[in-house]
Amino acid sequence: MTDEDGYFGEAVADRYDQSTGSEFQPDVIDRTVEFLSELADGGRALELAIGTGRIAVPLARRGVPVHGIDMSRAMVARLHAKPEGRDIGVSIGDFTTTTVDTEADGPFALAYLVFNTIMNVADQEGQVACFRNAARHLAPGGCFVIEVMVPELRKIPAGQNIVPFHTSPTGWAYTVYDTVTQDATCHYIDITEDGRGEAHSTPFRYVWPAELDLMAQLAGLRLRERWGGWAREPFTEDSTQHISVWEKPVE
Repeated sequence: MTDEDGYFGEAVADRYDQSTGSEFQPDVIDRTVEFLSELADGGRALELAIGTGRIAVPLARRGVPVHGIDMSRAMVARLHAKPEGRDIGVSIGDFTTTTVDTEADGPFALAYLVFNTIMNVADQEGQVACFRNAARHLAPGGCFVIEVMVPELRKIPAGQNIVPFHTSPTGWAYTVYDTVTQDATCHYIDITEDGRGEAHSTPFRYVWPAELDLMAQLAGLRLRERWGGWAREPFTEDSTQHISVWEKPVE
């Protein structure tokens, strides 16, 4: 992952907080923050890909000290422009490798990566490195939380590899899957007010829950719990996403 790719540069950062997606709805944010604050249990939290602070700001408002890692200076600038975000520390860099100095304040009680962002790490080696980086920041007994979709391969018709996931009079979006490599690309097409079309694409690598558990094991973590949503809905074969919590063992 490199910021030079521009996936989360100025154009995305400028409109990110105006999104109407479900993840920006106040009730969804409240459930997310409640879940994370309970796990932090008075300790510090590290957000990988902190972005503009959609979760970090309300989590800090609850009294949880938050530090972030993010490679997009444009997104972090929006975070620090917010009154409640200006004092949240951020280390600029790739969250799979960038480390935060824990000597002064000690290790973190919680690390988290939300909203499918593990899939933005577009190769398996990088995803494993993400788990290892999270684990090295955690105190014994600390937790690493990931929110990610369940791959939608059951939606792919026989003989095809495309799944549309958004359609409207002003735009549409679809994903092209490679089921051999687990690579995929999301394509977005938007119609501007003057009738022009704008297109952009984002690559990712989809990953299964069992594969994430193996990555956690390689990083010295073990599965503690898995849910179908932030309200701790049961995770079932029909779940479209999962909230997984891995714990660093107490030696």
